[in-house]
Amino acid sequence: MTNNSSLIQVENLHISLEDSTELVKGIDFAMGRERVALVGESGSGKSLTARSLMGLLPASLHVQANRFELLGEAVLAYSQRQWLQLRGKQVSMVLQDPKYALNPSQNIGRQVEEPLVLHQSLAKKTRVEKVEHMLDAVGLPNPAKLRKLYPHQLSGGMGQRVMLAIALINDPQFLIADEPTSALDHAVRDQVLELIASLVEERNMGLLLISHDLQQVADYCERVLVMYQGQLIDQLPASQLSNATHPYTQTLWSCRPNIDKRGQTLPVLDRGALATLTEGAAK
Repeated sequence: MTNNSSLIQVENLHISLEDSTELVKGIDFAMGRERVALVGESGSGKSLTARSLMGLLPASLHVQANRFELLGEAVLAYSQRQWLQLRGKQVSMVLQDPKYALNPSQNIGRQVEEPLVLHQSLAKKTRVEKVEHMLDAVGLPNPAKLRKLYPHQLSGGMGQRVMLAIALINDPQFLIADEPTSALDHAVRDQVLELIASLVEERNMGLLLISHDLQQVADYCERVLVMYQGQLIDQLPASQLSNATHPYTQTLWSCRPNIDKRGQTLPVLDRGALATLTEGAAK
């Protein structure tokens, strides 16, 4: 599905606190209509990087870049109003846990409909039809009945599908999925990732998947970007994760859950050697 038309161009991205402490340290990356994974430990800067692409960083964080473009537009200096026009229409995001992301006081139909109200001028009947069509597209049964339900009446997997419907109802060009299966039972995770991958391909979109699950990344993505302590230290085809040469990527792959490793000691990363390697690469 890879398409060379650029959706994101980022050069020398820095994200820092008000005291100048750097959390993301001068990373470069670009992507088109392809499935790209951003992986690394908690605290490596993955979610900060993704949220900067949505204009969702808190005011306490400062963003700098030599180039920061989405869909060919320089967005670094966008106003809040400009971001509101972009988010949910051209670029969308699916978060981790539907229990917290969905509004418990609004029914499902109203929440899926909201992006249409914000970004399109449609008659009520047309909006309802689009909502039911989108709920059906993400694999939810009986959309006419389901849109009248509330989040507490859904399972976790159904809630995640509702969030995907919200993200896709305006046919965005780019989707960010931030650990979209981490709150789900293991049996449901692959179903949701399979759905996301198939919808992205069907709609010719770009996907940035943030994940700790490297096996899922290998199964559903085309490229992998690896972050460590705010730096982008490795990138490779997802199909080559098992043959990674960078020691950090090798360790991440070796530590993935696997029944065959039960009772075995997992590898330990030599962080001192990694720090030396990372500093050398940065010079």
